[in-house]
Amino acid sequence: MSAHLKSPLITHLGRTVILYSDLINSKRAEVRVLQLPLLPDYTLSSFCKSNEKCTSVKDTALKKGKLAFPKILRRTLSWVVVAFLQVSSSSEGVWTCGAAMPSYTVTVSTGSQWFAGTDDYIYITLVGTEGCSERTLLDKALYNDFERGAVDSYDVRVGENLGEILLVKIEKKKYWVHDDWYCKYVTVKTPSGDYLEFPCFRWLVDDKEVVLRDGRAHLPQDDKTGLVKQHRQKELDMRRKTYKWKEWQPGFPMSIDADRHKDLPRDNQFDSEKGVDFVLNYSKAIENLFVNQFMHMFQSSWSDFADFEKIFVRIKNTISEYVMQHWKEDFMFGYQFLNGCNPVMIRKCTKLPDKFPVTDEMVSVSLERELTLEEEIEAGNIYIVDYEVLEGISPNRTDPCTLQYLAAPICLLYKNARNKILPIAIQLGQTPGKDHPIFLPTDGQHDWLLAKIWVRSADFQYHQTITHLLRTHLITEVFAVAMHRQLPAVHPVYKLLMPHVRFTMAINTKAREQLICECGIFDKANATGGGGHVQMIQKAMKSLTFRSLCFPDIIKARGVDDKKELPTYFYRDDGYKVWEATESFVSDVVHIYYTSDETVQEDEEIQAFIKDVCSFGMQDFDNCEFPKSLKSREELTEYLTVIVFTASAQHAAVNFGQYDWCSWIPNAPSTMRRPPPNRKGLANVNLIIESLPDRGRSSWHLGAVWALSQYQEGELYLGMYPDEHFIEKPVKAAMETFRKQLAEISSSIKRRNDGKKLPYYNMSPDKIPNSVAV
Repeated sequence: MSAHLKSPLITHLGRTVILYSDLINSKRAEVRVLQLPLLPDYTLSSFCKSNEKCTSVKDTALKKGKLAFPKILRRTLSWVVVAFLQVSSSSEGVWTCGAAMPSYTVTVSTGSQWFAGTDDYIYITLVGTEGCSERTLLDKALYNDFERGAVDSYDVRVGENLGEILLVKIEKKKYWVHDDWYCKYVTVKTPSGDYLEFPCFRWLVDDKEVVLRDGRAHLPQDDKTGLVKQHRQKELDMRRKTYKWKEWQPGFPMSIDADRHKDLPRDNQFDSEKGVDFVLNYSKAIENLFVNQFMHMFQSSWSDFADFEKIFVRIKNTISEYVMQHWKEDFMFGYQFLNGCNPVMIRKCTKLPDKFPVTDEMVSVSLERELTLEEEIEAGNIYIVDYEVLEGISPNRTDPCTLQYLAAPICLLYKNARNKILPIAIQLGQTPGKDHPIFLPTDGQHDWLLAKIWVRSADFQYHQTITHLLRTHLITEVFAVAMHRQLPAVHPVYKLLMPHVRFTMAINTKAREQLICECGIFDKANATGGGGHVQMIQKAMKSLTFRSLCFPDIIKARGVDDKKELPTYFYRDDGYKVWEATESFVSDVVHIYYTSDETVQEDEEIQAFIKDVCSFGMQDFDNCEFPKSLKSREELTEYLTVIVFTASAQHAAVNFGQYDWCSWIPNAPSTMRRPPPNRKGLANVNLIIESLPDRGRSSWHLGAVWALSQYQEGELYLGMYPDEHFIEKPVKAAMETFRKQLAEISSSIKRRNDGKKLPYYNMSPDKIPNSVAV
């Protein structure tokens, strides 16, 4: 192509025009060839008038006409051809094409979740060891860029090779209105043919920019150049301003500083807030279960046990149906301490506490081995469950028309000759005496049944508030907030933990907003509503230690680690397998990046993370015993295994069985409307029915356990890592090994469950989501 023009005009060449200036005397000039609408000729000055800062050919080229023409029009045009035009010294005014510029191919992947795409302007800048590219707008002709699920490629031309690409800067600028965009990753193909991956997996909102490192994980001591060190520190500085600690209630673990879901950083919000609206979901569950006709019938008692079947959804051959049929039986009562939705309370009794004066005469008829109670204790056949934390907790008083009650029972359990766990004594308070008689299987039928119902109600309160809310949801949030504050995206531990804290801040913020707040849903049906649940967590924090989160440690501490003594404790058996597989995977990752114990000690970021968890997240509470530093790869492996296991397996074990075990209301009453009996001989069917939740509270309870037991659409289960934060082959190999181990565990659990009337699958890896997100 050539031209003999000296005036600064924009002249049509078909549909194409050339921007040029009176640069005939220059030895070399950079000229951009643009595609503009078929309009009358414009002078360069008139074109620049619509681009206020445009003062030269180069400036005009950089703007590429983007501010002069609406986006909807630009996308109907073919444009942006770049060339160097060399001035010929022998032919005045004739420009000819020179050498081609180096070109980098940039591929950008947009997320597939709802509203991930954008119509905003997306710019990219490549930063290398030898220089950086110009800020380049990514746009293709006749094409709608950055649509949901799209993978788009663009050429970025530069004046010279940039050397090794260290950073990729992505900017989003408003086109019409701000349009959030979720970028999964960027890949760069260099002029020499090398491919570099830059994981992103985050939202760009408003006029936001992100600067990405390539996908290789780096410890802080691995970074040697000032540029990457500066980038690392800048990311952490920004994160600490974004992720701030807040104490939601005195004595609680710290949480993210966000009053509402929409106040969270966009990267930590659910893709669709409606999907986790507790009010909407509970109401929908109540409607789907056909119990909406009862949901406002507070103070209206059921007529008898069979009347509860009006709100019970019969699903043949399921655990819930089996519970409904056998809930009164002692073996069903005892079995739930092993494999129900709260299998963390039972412990071996090595000595009867003074506050629970059970005698051999009381229980001898229940003992099968011709041993005394003391001898059975020595033989390891006696277990105990103590709900001491409920002592002194204020019952729900939010409804002045309905008094609600709590108890802090103690229950003695016996392993009989057939290895079944059976209750043999129950005291409905912590202080022995005439007001707290010890109920026995030899008492009247209704006395014994009512005593067991009170234990089941106490177990429900403990499960919901401590086992589930505190020890999975709130603890995982502490790790999540500290991780975002102290570990940059390039850190291998950030990459490891990110899938396991996904949406945890979101679900917890939603819970504080709608579920456990004052006048929240929790107040509608639970005896610990109205503030009792807050008191329970404050008390439970005094016994929450780091070691109590280590699965093997707490199993052993409760004296239930011997498989021969409790052969049907499937929660323990499956938990051991998942813990060991998780620990093995975490150890593999740790050893890939940490070559020695000294490497752990020298990692300032991981040490800051550990300290932030203890000193801020756990507020240095007395007796919490969380470490403030780590000295070895073994300690780091255990610490990270605790996080992954708590967020995945432990949460699954205590969450997804709720409908199975709690949908039959008499088996897990969310509240009691009569005080616990203080003497024997008072109980009858009418007293039991009047004690159990009324129709309205039963309906809300049923909706809650149904909603909480549902897996999410597109659930990611343990070992599934579709977001490739890691790109290194050794880590991917470790992930594959992890998945194979988990698949073997799932298969063995399936074989064990075949033919069982009460199968246990809550610790099966194919039913364990990666994170706490429901």
